[in-house]
Amino acid sequence: VQLQASGGGLVQAGDSLRLSCAASGRTDNRYTMGWFRQAPGKEREFVSAIRWTTPYYADSVKGRFTISRDNVKNTVYLEMNSVKPEDTAVYYCAYGARIILSSIRKPTAYDYWGQGTQVTVSS
Repeated sequence: VQLQASGGGLVQAGDSLRLSCAASGRTDNRYTMGWFRQAPGKEREFVSAIRWTTPYYADSVKGRFTISRDNVKNTVYLEMNSVKPEDTAVYYCAYGARIILSSIRKPTAYDYWGQGTQVTVSS
């Protein structure tokens, strides 16, 4: 499975941004797709995931970010609204073939990772 993330950039606080992650290769329709982010000097942290059609969010982005998926295109999207400077990070998409719900926020539960896309939010 290969993941290609795109859509990052430099935006101002309060703006919106949409990230995309296209999966190719031997994907499974039952897969979970997740978004994580990593700021300089910090550990990689969970942002959002979608398992079947159910979305999950970190508390820090709930109400501002929306995850969605297009199973025909094997693509997952992260709509980021009302972005804040603390959202600045490299955003990674991840693919997990069989993730149990209790592990959905753990990076170690995912099998494949995209290359990351930089999101920078200026104040």
